[in-house]
Amino acid sequence: KQKRRQKRSIMRKLRILYAGSPLASAMVLQNLIARGQKNGYEITAVLTNPPSSRGRHKELIPTEVARVAEAHGIPVFAFEHLKSEAREALLPLKCDLLLCFDYGHIFGVKFLTMFPLGGINLHPSALPKYRGCTPVPAAILHGDKELGISVQRLALKTDEGDIVAKTSVALNGTETTQSLMDGDGTHSVVTDAGTNLLDGVLQAIVSDADEMCGELPYISPKGVPQSGEASYTGFLSKEDGRIDWNASATEIERKIRAYTPFPLCFTTWNGLNLLILKATIGAAHTNEQPGTVLPYQKAVGIEIACGDGSVLVVTELQQQTKKAMDYKSFINGARAIIGSRLG
Repeated sequence: KQKRRQKRSIMRKLRILYAGSPLASAMVLQNLIARGQKNGYEITAVLTNPPSSRGRHKELIPTEVARVAEAHGIPVFAFEHLKSEAREALLPLKCDLLLCFDYGHIFGVKFLTMFPLGGINLHPSALPKYRGCTPVPAAILHGDKELGISVQRLALKTDEGDIVAKTSVALNGTETTQSLMDGDGTHSVVTDAGTNLLDGVLQAIVSDADEMCGELPYISPKGVPQSGEASYTGFLSKEDGRIDWNASATEIERKIRAYTPFPLCFTTWNGLNLLILKATIGAAHTNEQPGTVLPYQKAVGIEIACGDGSVLVVTELQQQTKKAMDYKSFINGARAIIGSRLG
């Protein structure tokens, strides 16, 4: 170990191009900037999505990753497409490694060849399970007892690269996609575990020491092929959030958690959309038609019949064009919903 530390001290720091955009990716970036100072690597530049226009005045808002990079004086590159223009701008930086978490673009052969050490990607699933862009919602929808987190080598096909490191975290069945990914905005389950994995991988690359694998949850610093049956996840649309009341209360409750914060789950009442934001599984059983709002239980919530006779208890909801509110506040202004059937 002493020899490894001496070797690291005389080497220049590992130069990394970090690619990502949303809040969770920004949290990992913040952590790696801090850890890299003592562990022999540095984030040389950041690759992120272009600013998005929001609000009535179409103000351009940078990504969360761009905000963190700019706060630390790290150059930010935001290309619509990773073509020759991007390669020409990034090549002079002489980055050794590409590190990606939630960037959303495909890296081509020419782009990847700019990095002598290739690229690695953080993916919140136990690959090859839940390849694709929505692995965390998929884990919640399937009622998984744990969430896998993998570091893989970037490959030309999505999420098919060799596994470098992996871990898992226990789930208690109350988590939302938002809580797992974004947490409190500084820490979350995925970003904390992901940071630890990535930091260990980067230290192993810096040290070029295979023996480190025995001390950390690695498979191999260079990676080994994925094994097991692959499954895939896709993009979500707003329509995916529509509730089918013929499903069980368990399935619907998972869907509400999985689709928070996007696309959110909704039903219709009086011809308008009604967002169901929080709910639990009721203890009662009913013979009412699925989607029927049961007699009001003030101490419990708004109970709704589901397809197998189970009952969903709604505790927070939002009517179209209005603010989100707890069930008691909602009922005060919409008692007509009791006994109606939601669409």
